[in-house]
Amino acid sequence: MSVNDLVSDLLVRVLNAEKIKAESVDVLASKLIKAILEILMKESYISNFKFIDDKKQGLFRVYLKYKENGKGAIKGAKRVSKLGLRKYIKRDAIRRFLHGYGICILSTSKGVMTEDQARESNVGGEIICQVW
Repeated sequence: MSVNDLVSDLLVRVLNAEKIKAESVDVLASKLIKAILEILMKESYISNFKFIDDKKQGLFRVYLKYKENGKGAIKGAKRVSKLGLRKYIKRDAIRRFLHGYGICILSTSKGVMTEDQARESNVGGEIICQVW
């Protein structure tokens, strides 16, 4: 099965796995996906992830995180910049997403980072996705 948009595939797989209360989910590997997973782990949306070599592209096994009430740590996620329409934001226009209750992940000239890190580094970039 070929996947054109790995980021959308990641978000959909994680949200669907949380709905069925799965312990983990496998997603296709890439450098961008690894950077996004590192941010999600740092921001406590997932518990951990590891690389699995399948002699092709590779996979990341993402271990999901749940709250005390059994609900998933991720309430929702949205792909902002799509393959057909890229969305960019200038460094002066970066604001906190959902007043700090969610994160916005950007691809900048200094790497993939959250909107808070981009504001501190004084850089703008492409808005990849939003997670809350």
